[in-house]
Amino acid sequence: MDGEINNFMMVWMIAASTMFYCHTIGNHISHGTPRLIALIPAIIILFLLPLRLTSIHLGGPSSFFLGWLSTFKLFLFAFNKGPLSTNPPLSLLHFISLACLPIKFQHQTSNNHTKNHKSKSKQTLRYSLATIIIILALLIPLYIKKENLHPKFVFLLYALHMYIGLEFFFALASTFTTKLLSVELEPQFDKPYLSTSLQEFWGKRWNITVNRVLHPTVYEPVMTFCSRWIGRKWAPLPAILATFTVSAIMHEVIFYYIKREKRTWETWEPSWDATCFFILHGLCLAVQVAVKKALREKVRLPKVVSWLLTVVFVMYTTLWLFVPALVRCRLYEKATRELIALNEFFNDMYDVVTCCFLELQEMGLPRNLNKYPEKETALHISEFP
Repeated sequence: MDGEINNFMMVWMIAASTMFYCHTIGNHISHGTPRLIALIPAIIILFLLPLRLTSIHLGGPSSFFLGWLSTFKLFLFAFNKGPLSTNPPLSLLHFISLACLPIKFQHQTSNNHTKNHKSKSKQTLRYSLATIIIILALLIPLYIKKENLHPKFVFLLYALHMYIGLEFFFALASTFTTKLLSVELEPQFDKPYLSTSLQEFWGKRWNITVNRVLHPTVYEPVMTFCSRWIGRKWAPLPAILATFTVSAIMHEVIFYYIKREKRTWETWEPSWDATCFFILHGLCLAVQVAVKKALREKVRLPKVVSWLLTVVFVMYTTLWLFVPALVRCRLYEKATRELIALNEFFNDMYDVVTCCFLELQEMGLPRNLNKYPEKETALHISEFP
């Protein structure tokens, strides 16, 4: 694990240095093809850096941030688009932070709004800390005895583990970056279990950071291109399919990163279940949008019915296609090993601290007796029969 931590530090130091190069390129080369050519080496480096990590809890977020989000942000930056292109230009520290992490800068707001936002962030962090305690207390023992559980129930535990773990990670990272740089992380989730349609689930509540990256890089260009042929009304349909196709490909890349056991190239065996998951959701979302446009939203289901249909469809397809793909990548097996090792580490640390405390207490006993003469006298009397 020590080697993984060292590699983790090295990967992020190289990533920061690469972003320093990109910041310099942005100040000296005009946007367009020349800037894109200059940024290609940086994009390749960021794409290869996660190969140095093999753990789930360090390599997983790093591959998501660097191998996917950062490379897409640099593509947008090459054409003076996206969050890295601002007027006036970003400072170096803010550029590196914004390029490497899914963050957004805090805007100047009223005092009441700021207080409400801080209180909400504290509540989110408390909720996330509580959920991670539940994971450590309940999921780990269940994982150890998972052979005795129904496979579908185990898959459900895996899905809850993924969602709650990501919620905790982003809440913790948000608190850290807010204190350090006065910036906050973009919300990755917004109560997806309350979605009443696939459009709301994918567009507003689930993986919001990815949505904000894919929208300008894939959705808008495809919609603009298709508008010339089929009109702007129906252009969103192929744009949705293209966006979900790209998302499926990038998920396959992330799965490749996290399933490796060694820090070298391995044969890429795509998990077609995950690809089918995103293609299926893209098709269903396109149908949903087409029906809304055809009926002009004249016919609407009750919210309770639409909510139930959405939740059941998402959960069923997740347990049917997405979670098995993660299982074949040995994601949960590796994550369980890491969590068990972390739990044993804290138990060992607790034992060491307890032993040190008891030894210090015993060493300080004679000196403490001088503070209580009556106890010292009683001790001397007890020495004689």
